Amino acid sequence: MKAVAYQTPGPIDREDALQNITLDKPVAEGRDLLVKVEAVSVNPADTKMRMNMPAPEGAYTVLGFDASGVVESVGADVSGFEVGDEVYYSGSMSRAGTNSEFHLVDERIVGRKPASVGHAAAAALPLTTLTAWEALFDRLDVRRATVQGANTILVVGGAGGVGSITIQLLRALTGMNIIATASRPETQEWVRALGAHHVIDHRQPMAPQIAALGLEAPGFVFSTNQTEKHLPDIAELIAPQGRFSMTDEIGAFISQPFVMKAVSLHFELMFTRSFFQTPDMDEQGKLLTEVAKLVDAGKVRSTLTEVAGKIDAATMRRVHAQIETGKARGKIVLEGF
Repeated sequence: MKAVAYQTPGPIDREDALQNITLDKPVAEGRDLLVKVEAVSVNPADTKMRMNMPAPEGAYTVLGFDASGVVESVGADVSGFEVGDEVYYSGSMSRAGTNSEFHLVDERIVGRKPASVGHAAAAALPLTTLTAWEALFDRLDVRRATVQGANTILVVGGAGGVGSITIQLLRALTGMNIIATASRPETQEWVRALGAHHVIDHRQPMAPQIAALGLEAPGFVFSTNQTEKHLPDIAELIAPQGRFSMTDEIGAFISQPFVMKAVSLHFELMFTRSFFQTPDMDEQGKLLTEVAKLVDAGKVRSTLTEVAGKIDAATMRRVHAQIETGKARGKIVLEGF
């Protein structure tokens, strides 16, 4: 089968940064599905792994988490899917990636693809949807009010993949007042179209902008990128006894301002359940199936902004370079081999 992979980590501007290779077609066993991959999307996690993680000696690493496709075969212990089912999912950090014609994935983290959209639109959703849902409803627990600012949430990085679906889930499933950040006219327009009630610029101090809107201090803050840069601002603007969640890594964490406000801090990584094989691992499959229903009902739309081309090394290198600019809006997808 065809696949896109690398051997030597490093910058994307090398011809061998990502290569077209041929691998044996895998065999489904146990609770695995063998999925014929129709479309994949690219996430910042892919670019970070390609930059920093060496491949096994003499072997290749296939990247990719998001995929949409058709079940080709099932393992003996599979109970939830059959050959021919259309599915979408985000794979595991501990297994080969989705940038291949066929891919093995545990059925527990797989959802049924939205029937109303094609594979490209579906492939844009899984990783960011799982991240947003877990951060909002499992970590921040936004349905449980904070003492102050209970109805207001700030989403830092509203135009990115995670931010784009976060705004929609909040509009579809809560009555919260949503403040989103975006720094360019086109991204500000994008987050408004997705449902943000207010838009501020994260390149400027955020606390004064929220105050100028006449809004109460947010009880909830969800930061999806460049969190370390925004920490002092977040500490200033969040309400006392608020809840703060982040998706990216930070270096030295200055805790005192958050301690003084008794702010609870929550890290979100949607790979945790599959990596540690937690007892609630199947929640991710259920979650994706629920979001597919929201898509089919017209309450949530795909965050797809571009189909870049076929799934091959040249196209993938171009998309990785685009993601690394930090200016991508929504999700970029590759479709077909």
